[in-house]
Parts: sequence; C-alpha cells; structure tokens
Amino acid sequence: MTVNSSQEWSTRTFGNEDRLPRVPVPTLADSCGRFVEWCSPLLTAQELAETETAVAAFLRPESAAHQLQAALEQYDASDGVRSWLDTFWPARYLGRRDRIALNANFFFLFAESEQGQVERAAGLIAGALDYKLRLDQELIPPLIQRGQALSMEQNKFLFSATRIPGAEQDTVRVPYTDEAPGPSQARHIVVFLRGRMIRMDVLGQEGRPHSLADLTAGLDAVLKAGASQEPPETSAGHLTTMARAEWAASRQALLACDPGNAESLEAVETALFCLCLEDSAPADTQEACDRLLHGDNGNRWFDKAVSLIVFEDGTAGINIEHCGLDGTTILSFVDALLGEPAEVQSARSGARSQGVPATEPVEFVFDDTLRAQASAAAGSFKAYADATATSILSFEDFGANKAKQLGMSPDAFAQMAYQLAHQRSKGLIGATYESIATRQYQNGRTEAMRVVSPESVRFVAAMDDPAADATARREAFRAAAAKHVARARECQAGQAPEQHLWELQLIQKRRGEALGVTEPPALYESPGWLKMRDDYLSTSSAPSVNIRYFGFGSTSTQCIGIAYVLLPDRLNIYLSTPEAVADEMHAFAAKLTDAVTELRELLAGE
Repeated sequence: MTVNSSQEWSTRTFGNEDRLPRVPVPTLADSCGRFVEWCSPLLTAQELAETETAVAAFLRPESAAHQLQAALEQYDASDGVRSWLDTFWPARYLGRRDRIALNANFFFLFAESEQGQVERAAGLIAGALDYKLRLDQELIPPLIQRGQALSMEQNKFLFSATRIPGAEQDTVRVPYTDEAPGPSQARHIVVFLRGRMIRMDVLGQEGRPHSLADLTAGLDAVLKAGASQEPPETSAGHLTTMARAEWAASRQALLACDPGNAESLEAVETALFCLCLEDSAPADTQEACDRLLHGDNGNRWFDKAVSLIVFEDGTAGINIEHCGLDGTTILSFVDALLGEPAEVQSARSGARSQGVPATEPVEFVFDDTLRAQASAAAGSFKAYADATATSILSFEDFGANKAKQLGMSPDAFAQMAYQLAHQRSKGLIGATYESIATRQYQNGRTEAMRVVSPESVRFVAAMDDPAADATARREAFRAAAAKHVARARECQAGQAPEQHLWELQLIQKRRGEALGVTEPPALYESPGWLKMRDDYLSTSSAPSVNIRYFGFGSTSTQCIGIAYVLLPDRLNIYLSTPEAVADEMHAFAAKLTDAVTELRELLAGE
C-alpha cells in the first residue's frame, strides 16, 4: 500500500477518496491457505481432512472457482467500481431478511451529563447541525492515521439516510446519489415521544440553524403535544422491528391505505435524523444500554441511519442503522457532538434566533390489517427483546495504559482474556469474530478477523496446565498475542480469506447460471467453512472517552456479543446473548473478571 505524507493530503472531507489505494483482490491460493490456517484450530482431524480435500478441489485448474475469481477481478476493473467489495456490502447488510432491530443496529451510551432532557437534546441537535453544515462544505477534516488518509465516504450516510425495506433485498435512501447529488436539503428532524412522531424544523428558511433557545422552545412544544401515549396498533415505528420482507409488504400497504401516508413516510425518510425522547429515566447503566439497543413503545424508526436518544433524566446515546455506517465513523461524529460545548457548536454553525421552530404531527392512517400488524409487531419485538440477555462489566483499574506498561497490545490482551474465559466457562474453544477497520482503502469498511489461532489454543491450554509454570504461561500468552497482532495487520492490509471467499460464494448465487457455475463449490459445505463462521464470540471495540458503553445483539443461538470500550484507564464491556443461554454468559463474565486479574499478575511477575 502506498503511504503518502500527511502534508500531501487534501484537507477537504472527501478530497482524498480517489487517491486512496484500492483494496487488493486476494488470490485464490492466498485465501485458501489462510482459510485452512484460520479454521484448523476449530476442527477435529477428520474435519480438517475433509476441509483440506474441499480446498484442494476448489484450487484445481478445472475448478469453477477460477471462473468466479475471474468474474470478481473483472468487476474490480470495471468503470465506477472503487472496490471489489462494492457489491459485497449491500448483499451482506441490505440482503439480510431477519429484523435489523437488535440484530444489526448498534448503540453508544454517551458520557454522563448534568443537563436535563430538553437541554441535552437541544445541545445534541445543535452539535449535529454544526457537523452537518461543516460536512456540506467539506470542512470536516479527513482522518489521517499513521500518515495515511482514511475514507470519509461513510459520512454521506449520516444525514437524511434511511434504509427502505424490500421483498428480496433492501435499498437505502440517501443523498449523494447520481439522482440527488447531495448534500441533503432537508430542514427538519422527526422527534419521537410516547410512540408519536412530530416533525420539527431545525433549520430556518435560509438554511441557518435555530438557536439553542429556539430548539429548547421547540422541544418543550413537542413534549406538550405528545403528552399521551400512541396506541401500539397505530404506532408506525413498531413496523420497523419486523423481518424485512414483512415490513416491505406493510410499507406497501401503508402507501396503498391512504394518500397521506406517503407524505408521512417522506417526512420520516428525508428527516436529517431522528430524536427519540424517552418518558422515563433508566434505573441503572445496564437498563440505559438495553433501551438504547432495542427501545420500546414504538419510539424508534430502526431504519433511520441516526437516532439520537435522550432519557427523561438527560442520559443520552445513539442507535445506528448499520448498512452504511460503521463504528469508527460514528465515533468521530459522537466525538464532535460531545467534544465541545453546545454553545460553541451552535455559534460556529451561524445559528440565530428565528422563533419557535415549526412543529407538526407525522400521522399515519391504518386499516384493520395494518393495526393488527403493528400490534403483533409490538408484541413480537417485546418478546424478542425479553429473550435477549445482557450484562455489563467495568474494569476501572485496567485499561490500555496498563496493558502497554506490561508490554502487551491492549486489544490482544482483551481478546486473549476472552478466549481464556470462554474455555473456562463453556469448556471449549469457539469461533470468534473481530471486526478490523480498513478505511485506508477506497470505500473501505471492515475486514472479518478470526481470533482463534494455534497459538491462542496453546495459550489457553497452558493457563490451566498444572505442569506449566509461570514462565511457560507467559511465553504462551505473548506468543498468542503476537500472532493476534500479526493477523490483525494482515486484515488491515486486505489479506484475509473470509470476505473474499464469501463474495465468490455470492457471485455463484447471483450469476452462477450465466457463468456456467450452476453448483456451489464443495468448500462452502466443508466443516471448516461452517465452523469458522459459526460464532461463539462476536467482538468489536469502540475506543472513545465520550462514550461509556457500546453494544449490539448476539449473532447466533450460542453466541455472546462482546462490545468493548477500551480506554487508557478502563475497560467497559456490554455482553449480549439469547436468554436460553444466559447462564453461560454470566459464567463467562465471572471467568473474564478472574482472567483479567490473573493475566495482569502473570505479566507483572516477569
């Protein structure tokens, strides 16, 4: 990858996109070699032999895999394509057919504030508007990491972006398209309160933001207008919790039911973002996290890219629709929102008093069928949320600084602690996913890293081997951590097998008949492919002093989702898993607490 001096990079937000390197297209041989290496620690000898046979067949000169690879390379070389993953990401995110609420959306719980609900909400609106106007003028500086500019394309999905349900695959409605070059010309947000929706203008006729006092007055008006609870059977937000094809059908039914529903959908879908005002305060931090993740009372539009959520006591956070936005982009946005006083951001945006912002209800007309669907969706999602167990952990005496003092990569320390705790609590090593950011590439997003390695397996075994002394355990720990760091660097360099092989599988499904590849290669039914991708742990980190917790739902029936905020002085973790295996999650949490202490002491004893 070519690295330029930071002085050479454009200072305009999107000024470097064409100059970024492209994600390299891996070769079949490289991906297959890494695939065998990555899956082998999870397999029995027989399973490994079966997988190696499937890989050998995949690589034979006469294998259809070469036609799939040629199709991928041809696509990568096509006009207008910035990355061979440009089709992969829509298929991965927009192609999923289950509900995205809790399953795909993620949240951040913001740092604490002494402000009340209205004051904090007004400040967040003001900060978001300042960010939006600076983004419109490309005044948000591009991120530079180790001298390399990062892609800022995801910022185009922050404002007025909404996922639209489809029968077979969703689409996304967003500015910055050929038809609507952007930026968004919308001047309003949609405020949710007790299941009701209120449109509120936050930019005046000339596009200048309302002052903080104006916004506060507007929110006070909203609180008065939404004093009563909207019944579940007419609260349209519930529909966004449905499986995607079902929601697509209901959306079409909404449009057919009454002409006014199209205008209401237009208001929600074009809104700059949603603001969800909760009518109660969370009892504790975990409840705040849970409500940020799944909410209740139809007080969400889960298809909206950005939903700011403010509780009655001023506790606040954000819920994000994932199709166009990853955690690193949202962290930058949140750091901007919370990094300066709202008064400073409001003044910088050119806000001025323009009177109380215009507000009006966003209402939908429901027939009996739609009422039944909304009510059923409300009940189904509540049951689904109730069937999800969660827990939070906070290590206030351990963070990145302590790990570094011990000569250890902070992320490698955390990930090896997860491996040790999982073995001790469940009695097995399980497939573990970690997302690795790859925004240094054109249209870069993330790479899928698989954490389990032969070195991590040996480390876990050594930690509970009575014959292994402290020196042997430390050596095993450091070897596993070094392997973790090396593998993460491979992922950052685009040298990872899973998404490459997965995209070849998707090409076969999409275009197999045209390419003469009517049967999927046997590799995709091999034990290695199936086991490597059957998560027991799904992990992702979000380091920012402006957030307390980060979270998402688990990805399979036995999976523990681990969202961790690894800061210099602490480590905060949000765990999620199906309620049916909640005891295993709590056992994992207990073993993790022990593991962090034990591993610290092990390294400190050198």
